[in-house]
Amino acid sequence: MSSATTPRTRSAEAGVREVLDGVARAWAGGDADAVADACAKNARMVLSDDRFLRGREMIRTAMTREFATADRGRTLVQDVVDLRFLQPGVAVVVTEGGDLVAEERRPVRATWVLANGLDGWRIAAYQNSRIAGETPPGA
Repeated sequence: MSSATTPRTRSAEAGVREVLDGVARAWAGGDADAVADACAKNARMVLSDDRFLRGREMIRTAMTREFATADRGRTLVQDVVDLRFLQPGVAVVVTEGGDLVAEERRPVRATWVLANGLDGWRIAAYQNSRIAGETPPGA
């Protein structure tokens, strides 16, 4: 954080980071509802395997399925490598990390767009892609 940040900016950054940390906690607990509830009602997610999720309820359904199958027992690791505000109440965050399971590492880089609305900071859009040939943080 630069010395030019204000208490308001620091507070906004803390709110954004809390959403990201909440998603990591929800992922660790296999809590699809908490992941979906971190999203805006009209959120969008672009994920691997050509998945495009439209809206909180589609995200909830997809995460419920993922936590019951492919992502069961995985840990989400995400290090913030860039966080900036496009304007008050709109943040863009880039994270690097991935989901980890004992023998398999799937490093990813993700872009998050968060908006601060009446119900606080929520994920408005999310997209991730694999990082070829890298080991994710925490591995």
